[in-house]
Amino acid sequence: MKKLQNVLYVTIPDCYLSLSGGNVNLLVEQKSIAKVPLNNLEGICTFGYQGISPALMEECLERKIGLSFFNQYGRFRARVVGTIDGNVILRKTQYRWSDDEHHCLIIAQSFITGKLYNTLHLLKQFRKSHAMRIDLNALDEVIGYLRDRLSDLKNVSNMESLRGIEGECASRYFRIWDHLILQQKDSFYFHSRSRRPPMDRTNALLSFAYSLLANEVTSGLEGVGLDPFVGFMHRDRPGRRSLSLDVMEELRPVMADRFVLNLINRKQIQPDDFIVKENSACLLTNNGRKKFFQLWQEQKEVMIEHPFLKEKIKWGLLPHVQSLLMARYLRHDLDVYPPFMWRG
Repeated sequence: MKKLQNVLYVTIPDCYLSLSGGNVNLLVEQKSIAKVPLNNLEGICTFGYQGISPALMEECLERKIGLSFFNQYGRFRARVVGTIDGNVILRKTQYRWSDDEHHCLIIAQSFITGKLYNTLHLLKQFRKSHAMRIDLNALDEVIGYLRDRLSDLKNVSNMESLRGIEGECASRYFRIWDHLILQQKDSFYFHSRSRRPPMDRTNALLSFAYSLLANEVTSGLEGVGLDPFVGFMHRDRPGRRSLSLDVMEELRPVMADRFVLNLINRKQIQPDDFIVKENSACLLTNNGRKKFFQLWQEQKEVMIEHPFLKEKIKWGLLPHVQSLLMARYLRHDLDVYPPFMWRG
């Protein structure tokens, strides 16, 4: 259980929520483990298969406290609110701003600032920890380029220029990805990004990690009442979760890329965890997916300090927290949208 500002996140397995006076009463095996006042709560998010009493649900509806339900993997299941006024206003603002070039540019600058900052942090950590095992000249060249482009973002005047900077930075970053793979080099290598389908083991891991992250970001956005299909940087396209892809940008380096590199370099995943199809597509086996899910869940349980909120949270709650901050920005509760900038 973790209270972040005025949203209560319940992640304890088999925890039942009931009403006790003016409090949320958290019960495990019919014993109360905590009580949280309903005053000033704007939302409750539960993860797993916890139950909630009808009395507490009715009280939350009366107080206009949103109830969001997710499964144990963070996938959005349902949201219950007393009135939809807040969501309508929030989404109307989202739709209006998504059609405004100025608002799109400001928000997209935040996403890419977070992405470049986190990418730089990842590369600097690798340089510090593995200086004797990697090509420092190649790494330093990319670090220098990304640092300069991070500074240039402040002066970008249009979306085309912003996308150009993001695209070139991503291209240079992936050019040195093979240098970051330190173990199992014969089986795990990276020449270029291939997506549909992934053509090697490393790309298969990246695609799977990005897919999981996209689902979790989508769940976070739906949980706060935002439309994951209407973005600010990624444009509208049928079936594309554009806002999820937007928010993912800042989280890819720290939640997905770092995770995949750890899987390979710590030998937590092996070559026989993959199968190659007739069309040369490389996919995880059932056993490989089991390993991936288990380790992904373990990563989500690790505690970090959120640099903006200054509170301890689990990695797995980060997409939900950033979604909450985006909603607050659209409601004018924040002057700017604060991207997650890793300092771990």
